Amino acid sequence: MIDKFEGVTKQLRTLVLPELDIDTIEHLLADRTALIREISKTVQRISVERNLYLPSENTQLLSAAIADEILGVGPLRELMEDPTVSDILVNGPEKIFVERSGKLVKTNKRFIDNQQLTDIAKRLVNRVGRRIDESQPLVDARMSDGSRLNVVINPITLDGTSISIRKFSNVSRTLKDLVSWGAMNEQMANFLAIAVSCQANIIISGGTGSGKTTLLNALSRHINSDERVITLEDAAELKLQQEHVVRLETKMAGVESSGQVTMRDLMINTLRMRPDRIIVGECRGGETFEMLQAMNTGHDGSMTTLHANSPRDAVARLENMVMMAGLNLPLDAIRRNISSAVNLLIQASRLHDGSRKITHITEIMGLENDIIVLQDIFSFKISDSVNGKVQGSFFTPGLSTRSNIYSRAKMHSKDNYLKQVFG
Repeated sequence: MIDKFEGVTKQLRTLVLPELDIDTIEHLLADRTALIREISKTVQRISVERNLYLPSENTQLLSAAIADEILGVGPLRELMEDPTVSDILVNGPEKIFVERSGKLVKTNKRFIDNQQLTDIAKRLVNRVGRRIDESQPLVDARMSDGSRLNVVINPITLDGTSISIRKFSNVSRTLKDLVSWGAMNEQMANFLAIAVSCQANIIISGGTGSGKTTLLNALSRHINSDERVITLEDAAELKLQQEHVVRLETKMAGVESSGQVTMRDLMINTLRMRPDRIIVGECRGGETFEMLQAMNTGHDGSMTTLHANSPRDAVARLENMVMMAGLNLPLDAIRRNISSAVNLLIQASRLHDGSRKITHITEIMGLENDIIVLQDIFSFKISDSVNGKVQGSFFTPGLSTRSNIYSRAKMHSKDNYLKQVFG
């Protein structure tokens, strides 16, 4: 909107919304063009009645903004429909950022004011069956299309309502896709496919936006079709292709602070559901203990993700999360549990140029002097940066004959395939 008419625009929006005929609007929800035309009539009528002058171009912009507001996401509509956008981040009415190809950029989109932004945020939250107000000023939820939604309003936010949307992709990526993007090489992809099919227990580690869930989805394609898989998530993002999949999702407490179902609740119940494999979208707390117990008691091939910056940090994070279960286990017992449960740590990283790489595929070899021994099977070595783009190569020392992955491959009669991977 042109600044000269900003005050009139705000005033008209406030006057137009209550004047719109609900029945007429509901019949036009499937036709955005017709909806804008109907809203424009109301804008023009009120402009004349209230003697509020607005140029025809601005009238169209306001009508389109109100239509998009009614349809759900306001000025974010085009960004939601843009396949190149992976994240939408709103920091108040005039600061809307998106992530494209791993890089954050500011857009020219804006809300009319913070009231419009807050109204749209509340409408988004209401549509997913949740509530947001001053007594409950933040919400994390899943939108109808699968996108993750986080909303924070006053009094917690100081510069206007905040909306964060991690867009849901309908396309399920494969390891071949990750190879074509340069996230890993073909040798790594073949190794991981064999490891998953041989029921290795895998932890994917990485920072926010590093591609952990994308990798988890790609790995899940190599789960055998005759296995019963149960997935546990805070917000459902996994897209498994197998037929025998049970999807579970945590639940926040209701209005009366009741009915909450935590990840640990789901994890404990899952063990009673006769799973072959358990896939946890992300381990954050005490449920990690139950996850490791499951890996140690016949649920081979289970997988999860966690936030950490390196394989060694991932081990430390696992130790800390087991302690959060409140079982007062000694550290050496926790380390024995981890070393016997987890086979592979995969480190996903987003580099400074926005590219995503699998920087380590690391095997847990066991315990020595109460220290968990790690051995890199693959790693990414950065060599240079050219025109802001990271240059480097993937390296492997080969697979040790002491490797648990080699033993698993032999047990599943796939050791010859593994030998072919490493030449």
